[in-house]
Amino acid sequence: MSEESVLPRIRPEIAALPAYRQGRQASPDAFKLSSNENPFEPLPGVLDAVRATGAFNRYPDATASRLRERLAARYGVSPDEVHVAAGSVSILAQLLLATSGPGDEVVYAWRSFEAYPSLVAVSGATSVQVPLTADARHDLPAMAAAITDRTRLVIVCSPNNPTGPTVGYDEFAAFVDAVPRDVLIVLDEAYAEFVTDAASVEGGRVRAVLARPNIVMLRTFSKAYGLAGLRVGYAIGHTRVLDAARSTAIPLSVTAAGEAAALASLDVESELLHRVSVIAERRDRLVDRLRESGWGVPDAQGNFVWLAAGERTLEVAAAFEEAGLIVRPFAGDGIRISIGEEESLDRVVEVAAATAPRRTGP
Repeated sequence: MSEESVLPRIRPEIAALPAYRQGRQASPDAFKLSSNENPFEPLPGVLDAVRATGAFNRYPDATASRLRERLAARYGVSPDEVHVAAGSVSILAQLLLATSGPGDEVVYAWRSFEAYPSLVAVSGATSVQVPLTADARHDLPAMAAAITDRTRLVIVCSPNNPTGPTVGYDEFAAFVDAVPRDVLIVLDEAYAEFVTDAASVEGGRVRAVLARPNIVMLRTFSKAYGLAGLRVGYAIGHTRVLDAARSTAIPLSVTAAGEAAALASLDVESELLHRVSVIAERRDRLVDRLRESGWGVPDAQGNFVWLAAGERTLEVAAAFEEAGLIVRPFAGDGIRISIGEEESLDRVVEVAAATAPRRTGP
């Protein structure tokens, strides 16, 4: 055996993991609807704020203290109850490393965010996947029943990525009562700003009303705020829980440009709300038209819609791609379509109508 054929030993569960698969890029004449990105340019003042952070020879503030203070004031908490990292998914990874290891279990709905299984595997813990309901929602009673004495963390994704529905506030409150106090509940709200259903759970209200130290709320600047390329996310939670996450974090992962852009985005709240309302209205129109075309689209509360194409997923996705629409297929389950430019809607509906499930009966 040659020296070149002998490789370092890799943990088997890591060697078996597929790499994270980013939504495909689009050609100049196509619409990229595969990554739930914001179709609008950065908010006013953001580019100027980023250009002003030109001292790239210096390290950024390791704790993003200015942003933490701003978010603390926004949510009525102390800065120590805010944690900022390179995207909310980074914080979830940190919380998993802080709470879960070999022999432990992590409960979450499935299908949900595709990074969940990989993040759990990297921590060494075991995934416990609880199927969604028939209408693509979290089955919170079933998730509570799946908790054992080995469970260390439970993830609730609302709105659920990639299917779209939210979890209701009342059902979430009942779920929290059913979860042991020493099990961490992570409320992943990456798309919260797009929610228009007043009955939906909302992390700020959850923490204020339920006041449980085992709840952490995750948010991001990648989606509604349009800063996907700068990677800034944050968590609101109990100081000791977030300290544990901070202890597992890669230092200095939030750049000065990212922090400056997030602060500038918070300065123009009215423009943000206007853009979010445009995307939500565009989403609701698309849902109505897709349903009229023959697709049973679940309630959509993020900046995307879900087509449950099942075994036809790759075939239908290919039809979208041929029409210049890059969507996100999940083989065997369905297709997620991001809400993009207004000009993309007619083309999406045209392909959807041509590929809709065949109706039976009268």
